Amino acid sequence: MPDKILVVDDDRDIAKFIEVTLVTAGFDVVVAHDGREALEKVSERRPDLVLLDIMLPTMDGFEVAHELRRHAHLTGMGIIIVSARGLPEDRLRGLSIGVDDYIVKPFEPDILLARVRAALRRIQQMRSLSPLTGLPGTVVIEQEIRRRLDRGDGFALLYADLDSFKALNDTQGWDVGNRVILAAARVLDAVLTRFAGADGFVGHIGGDDFAALVPADIAEEAAAWICKRFDEEVQAFYGPEELERGFVEAVDRRGEQVRYPLVSISVGIATTRVRAFGHFGEVVAVATEMKNAAKRADGSCYAIDRRTS
Repeated sequence: MPDKILVVDDDRDIAKFIEVTLVTAGFDVVVAHDGREALEKVSERRPDLVLLDIMLPTMDGFEVAHELRRHAHLTGMGIIIVSARGLPEDRLRGLSIGVDDYIVKPFEPDILLARVRAALRRIQQMRSLSPLTGLPGTVVIEQEIRRRLDRGDGFALLYADLDSFKALNDTQGWDVGNRVILAAARVLDAVLTRFAGADGFVGHIGGDDFAALVPADIAEEAAAWICKRFDEEVQAFYGPEELERGFVEAVDRRGEQVRYPLVSISVGIATTRVRAFGHFGEVVAVATEMKNAAKRADGSCYAIDRRTS
């Protein structure tokens, strides 16, 4: 489905020129000629991106942008101001409202398209970010894996999942649970700095599940470090007696006293070092299988696929 763009300009010739440029490039385009009509079209059509002139009848472009940014359900929609007014104070006012870009007329069609595509890429990435950890979500994770497969890059997928997390959530509450997830995110993110650099990637699948992409030759070293570092981080969420025992005691929903292990992390590794993967689903399936194998052991550990086919 093509991205939907709303063009707002009271100059009908300019609006038509922008519309034709965008339609020719494959976008779905809606046009409005004043501020109030723009707000109506946003409500009706929910565009992915708005190209907004400043000098408009009924409401100027700044007022329209401010109104759009007031609504939480529209935070994922991009706004680019396209105006003949190129003064620094105009640009600053637009950016302070929360617009994504500012294009000064006149402009070349190729420049407009490049800026539009860049804005849409940023919007797509922002929509995929986890609101808790700020890490990219499943859409971007899949894109990153597919990109490496298409280029023939050597890499390893590390699928990390917390153990006994539900028990911690039930006994200590969701606030502590969120802090543990954030601790896991910090550990996974630190892997990039320590081992992978620009070749690495970390994403938050959801809940207590994470994915990391690292160079194939350091996958085991990275996974072992994740396990060790997470065990150090998680100690902050337990008391001395619980750490000494290695478990917590709590009453379950049936009123019975039960013991829960301390939260740990399991990492499954699928790597191109020993086999070639034909598609995205195959990589994920192998990493999931290895993650499940790691979860059968006690405490934080990893399992790596060493099969050649």
